Formats: sequence, C-alpha cells, structure tokens
Amino acid sequence: MEPVEIRYLADESSDGPAILVGGLPGIGQVGKVAVDHILNELEAEKVAEIHSVYFPPQVVSRPDGTCRLVSNEVWRYRSPTSTYLFLIGDCQSVSPEGHYALAECYLDCAERYGVKRVFTLGGYGVGHLVDDPRVLSTVTHPHLRTVVEEAGGSFEPEEPGSGIIGAAGLIIALGGRRGMEGICLMGETSGYLIDPKSAAAVLRVFCRLTDLGISRDRLQGRAEDMEQALEQVREFERVRQNDELSYIG
Repeated sequence: MEPVEIRYLADESSDGPAILVGGLPGIGQVGKVAVDHILNELEAEKVAEIHSVYFPPQVVSRPDGTCRLVSNEVWRYRSPTSTYLFLIGDCQSVSPEGHYALAECYLDCAERYGVKRVFTLGGYGVGHLVDDPRVLSTVTHPHLRTVVEEAGGSFEPEEPGSGIIGAAGLIIALGGRRGMEGICLMGETSGYLIDPKSAAAVLRVFCRLTDLGISRDRLQGRAEDMEQALEQVREFERVRQNDELSYIG
C-alpha cells in the first residue's frame, strides 16, 4: 500500500472555480457534524476515496458484517453558481508527517477539480461547557477578514493560543502556498462531547459566506437534545462544587 492512495470516481469538470469544504473528525466533532449535516441536506456525489498508512491501524464494520479500511472521502455538489467539494471521513493522521502528506494530497485533489477557495470547519476546545459558542476564525489573505467578520466570525489576537493543530489549519495554510484562498471557522466547544450546538454556530457563519441555503432545523434539534444531557452534567457539577465547599467549610 502506498503512503496515501486516492481513487477518483468522477470526471474533473466544474462550473467555474470550485470550493473545498473540509470537515474531518476533531475536537467536539464540530467540523464533522457540520459537514455531515450539509451532505444530508444536499444531493451530492462521491468523487474520491482516500486511504493512507497515516490513518489509524483499524477497520470499520459494515451493517452486513463485513469490514473496510478506515478512509476519507470527497463529495461534489453543484449549486446554481458554484461547485463544492466536501472532504469528510473517519479520521485524521496519527503522525505529524502524515498530517502534512495528507493535506498535500487533499489539495492535489482540490486542484484536480478546480478549487480556488478552501474552507475548513472545526472545533476550538475551551475545556468547559459553552452556552453561546463563538466562531473563531483565521484566513490566509487579509481581504477575507472583513468578509468573515461581517458573516459573524470572530478574530481574537491570542486565540487559539496554542495555534491550530491538524488538518483544519494545515489545509488552508498549504493551500495558500498554491494560490488558494483559505478560511478556517472553529466553533467554541468543551472538547469532551460531540457538540451539535457549536456545529450549528459554525454552519450559520459558513452559510452566510456561500450560496448554500442549508436548513439547520435538524441540527438545532440535535443541539436541543444535547442541551438536556448537558443540563444533567451542569447539575452534577453544581452538586460536586457544593459538596467541595461544604467539605472545606
């Protein structure tokens, strides 16, 4: 097996410059939840499958009892004005060099389909529950900042303090070296739960930056269900803090 293998399943035609949208698994699964939701709302076609030795050494069981290698995929959707490619899948790299190698391969695929702008969607872990998540942003070209701010994205000088780790940052940065515009949108999230509320916040900003009229109703429904579960977590935290204060007193 080659370090990275891409199997193309469709022609490279596109209606003008295309847009790549990455939503791989990560903190709070924010980007994955957002892009999976988009694809559930659209009639897209799978155009590429990606396998790699940099993925975790595991397989996934199918409903019929057979198994498959973990993989990532690229799906294509043609809106009235643009062509979109959506990068989704099972995992990211397990090694630093793999992150770079895979990002370059994702961008090779993007160039093949005429991509000129790249979005990456992800989560920004803050380590605590967030009631009203901000969408922290970064861009590859200064002129994009105003556009993103007008759509609701936030730019904070010292956040994220440790930088953006993984595919969300590398894909846009390496894409910038190829002349592609890049926008990364990261929803605040606790980081220890799948977070549809944060995904909905990211999706709201993303949709304002594109011509995709994606309904967030089902995603909001998931967020409300999650909120009920989170309330139980908050109650547990309140009880624990009260117990600790009583013990100290």
